[in-house]
Amino acid sequence: MGVMTKFRDNTGVILWILIGSFGLLWVVMDVFDPNALMMGPRSLGSVNGEPISYEEYNSRVQYYSNAYSQQTGQSMNPELRAAYESQVWEEIVSAKLLEQKMDELGITVTDDELLDMVYGENPDPLIRQYFQREDGTIDRFMVQNVLSDEQYSQEAIAIELQLRQKRRQEKLSNYITSGLQVTQTEIEREFIRRNTFAELEYLRFPFSDVDESTIQVSDVELRSYYNANKELYTQEKSYRANFVRFSILPTTEDSAIIREELENLRADFATTENDSVFLVLQQSSTPYNGISVDKDDLREEYEAVLSVEQGEVTDVLDLGTSAAIIKNISEDRNTIQFAVMSRIYEALPATLNEAGEKADEIQYFAEENDFIEEANRAELTVGSIFATDGNTFISGLGNSQQVLDFLSRSEVGDISAPIELSNELVVMQLSEVTEEGYRPLEEVRSQVEAAVRTEKRKEVLQAQIQEWLTQHNDLASLSEATNKSIETVDNVSTNSTVLRGAGREPEVIGYAFGMEVNERSGPVAGESAIYVLHVTNKTTPNLATTNPDTFENIRQQLEQELNNEYLSVWISQLKAEADIIDNRSVLLQ
Repeated sequence: MGVMTKFRDNTGVILWILIGSFGLLWVVMDVFDPNALMMGPRSLGSVNGEPISYEEYNSRVQYYSNAYSQQTGQSMNPELRAAYESQVWEEIVSAKLLEQKMDELGITVTDDELLDMVYGENPDPLIRQYFQREDGTIDRFMVQNVLSDEQYSQEAIAIELQLRQKRRQEKLSNYITSGLQVTQTEIEREFIRRNTFAELEYLRFPFSDVDESTIQVSDVELRSYYNANKELYTQEKSYRANFVRFSILPTTEDSAIIREELENLRADFATTENDSVFLVLQQSSTPYNGISVDKDDLREEYEAVLSVEQGEVTDVLDLGTSAAIIKNISEDRNTIQFAVMSRIYEALPATLNEAGEKADEIQYFAEENDFIEEANRAELTVGSIFATDGNTFISGLGNSQQVLDFLSRSEVGDISAPIELSNELVVMQLSEVTEEGYRPLEEVRSQVEAAVRTEKRKEVLQAQIQEWLTQHNDLASLSEATNKSIETVDNVSTNSTVLRGAGREPEVIGYAFGMEVNERSGPVAGESAIYVLHVTNKTTPNLATTNPDTFENIRQQLEQELNNEYLSVWISQLKAEADIIDNRSVLLQ
């Protein structure tokens, strides 16, 4: 494979310069355009005073767009593009914060370090990726040729930047996590946790066994519980908005036109000598297959091809979400080869334009007058939505990054431009913003009362079971006295969260593993019931006979989890302390 071909095939890897130990991207972009990182009149924002240019942001979004098109053969829809735009913003902010921190700490990469990454005994994986022979060895001549030949100067610069940045990030990661260590005791504890199993019996007493009428709850108890458990009733920043919708589903006329287009293609499809090229040129939604299939295995929607002669094309078929014509390419007694020319039923430009004009009209007049009045004037139904910060699920609409972006960047009263969703355009007005904090008691009163009633049931049931246990010391006699059946469970793992026959009960399972074999528990409170447990057997691993490689694998896993967790918290703290200005709501409307 030629050097240039190899680089073209790995363009995506070259552009992803900042793939480091914690997955942050894009510190170095526009390598060959030094002006791209300078603040311009269209600066989208800044991180601690360092600008984020529109060119930098847009080039990264465009990279994702191009990659998506290459992989799928389709262009991004507005919703997917909005998701990538949000991702790109977070990547740029994180990358700049890391660059600033590395500069602050004086983290650099020397030329000797760089040479060792390229020519040392253990070349960097990036060098191995580009210059490895089929036998697994490094083509040193190709390495030298690319890095020294002026013909490959841009490629050499890109490789150098990637290697320097990667090594710099490794140093930063090591600096941050250098004090994080996993002890042998922690490794052995984790090994035992993963490989310990128990067999147990239990009796289950649901909270619902306590008569509801015997439970009384006072306002004082409600407020006391609420004050002690406020963290259970926190709320994210949330938004409410009114909206109107305009369908962009295909009309009956659109579907008829699509079928007519296929009807007009039947003759050409029948006479074409290259069915594959024909389908590509006519933009068939079903690609050319070219294989023969058993007639008995033919899909029901394609069976019409059996009624036409070899070389002929079927009438236009309605396949539900698409229309199609099918050509009989060749057949014998048992098999048939055919090609499907199809078009998905979708709104045509005239339908889209009409919906867009109506949406634009509502937006324009609503900004001049009143949103709901204008919707009523246009005889449109006004819907309402609810959303929370950082969650793309919009109650009343479904998932939409575009809608969340509008809500989070707007002020009460703002009206959106038409937003294109999968089957409709929506125009909305932000009507209410609620800041994060504790939800007031009156708003969560029913939830608090339910929780207090559960706690009271739990107390009553625990006391009753404790009294029964003074008279019935084993599960068998307690079972007979209470008319509760004994459930038996084997191979319960410490990793389990579901207790067979009872549902999700992680605390009950955890309690069981703290018991000795043949021990009987007292009342144990779970998610929905009180339990009495009896551990009949417990299997634990033998540390002395365990392969050291097993401990080493666990050590690596624990250290990786610990490092990732710490780095995530560390980056979040950097963001919280940073001065981040976001002008996207103004410049990208």
